Amino acid sequence: MNDNVVPLHRGETPREPSLAPMLGLTASAMNAVNAVILDKMQSEIPLIPALAGHLISGGGKRMRPMLTLAGAELVGYHGTRHHKLAAAVEFIHTATLLHDDVVDGSETRRGRQTANIVFGNPATVLVGDFLFSRSFELMVEDGSLKVLKILSSASAIIAQGEVDQLTAQREIETSEDRYLHIIGAKTAALFAAASRIAAVVAERDEAEERALDDYGRNLGIAFQLVDDAIDYDSDAASMGKDQGDDFREGKMTLPVILAYARGNEEERRFWRDAIAGFRTEDSDLAHAVNLIRGHDALNATRERARHYAERAIAALSIFPDGKARAAMTEAALFAVSRGY
Repeated sequence: MNDNVVPLHRGETPREPSLAPMLGLTASAMNAVNAVILDKMQSEIPLIPALAGHLISGGGKRMRPMLTLAGAELVGYHGTRHHKLAAAVEFIHTATLLHDDVVDGSETRRGRQTANIVFGNPATVLVGDFLFSRSFELMVEDGSLKVLKILSSASAIIAQGEVDQLTAQREIETSEDRYLHIIGAKTAALFAAASRIAAVVAERDEAEERALDDYGRNLGIAFQLVDDAIDYDSDAASMGKDQGDDFREGKMTLPVILAYARGNEEERRFWRDAIAGFRTEDSDLAHAVNLIRGHDALNATRERARHYAERAIAALSIFPDGKARAAMTEAALFAVSRGY
């Protein structure tokens, strides 16, 4: 992996980073991807498109399929194979969200009731399985064994990461290394695969495949770190979910890991009780937020995110300057500056 990094804050960037360049770069191709998604989520069983559509139509950044589309622009691919593959990536992601909401007992996502609340847990799990199956159909239709290997491997790694997170839940002694391993699997693996397959369909060399993989993997870690900071630094209106979901579910995310490590014995006793599930009231959440802020754990988490974003940007250095590289660079800047 390229360890040379570039500074995130440059004098020539006076405005706040945004996804606008990435959205503009991929807009036309994303229309084609959305058409594939709409077609492939149909079924003669009405509940399937109704439930899948509930989540898919609920918004979201569509970061993962955008990475496939932007990567294709970066390497100069002019075909259409990446449209179906980007849809496959989005189906994998959507399926994991459906399953996650059941596992976590989540009630809101992006400001709306989750599918498990509207349709029930059994239907939500089964439609998630349907979307996984659709994603593999799209991979097979593409016909590339290399693409199939990359995306199927990512799917397995994501599942392992989710199981690892489940076993770490309510384990107060979870280390920072284990946490990074978990998010590297459950989040970054799909970012990496989504990025890498663009070079595969364009038949670029291994160096460009690896560079895109490195970009996506580091971006994914940065993205998840910021997500975990936001859970203690925002509200439901901006996040689209309830503040403190991770806290009440006993998830050991980096802000908690750092606050626990830096706390005194009284504070550690609070964290042990809270993560075990004995301190879950609003007042407990408020106390947790105060402890996290008091030990500068949010800034430390975002600083780690900036490090990974720098590595993502550095991975693009083998590609020529241009609109695609600039958009992907700004996407990394946005990932660590966002508040939602």
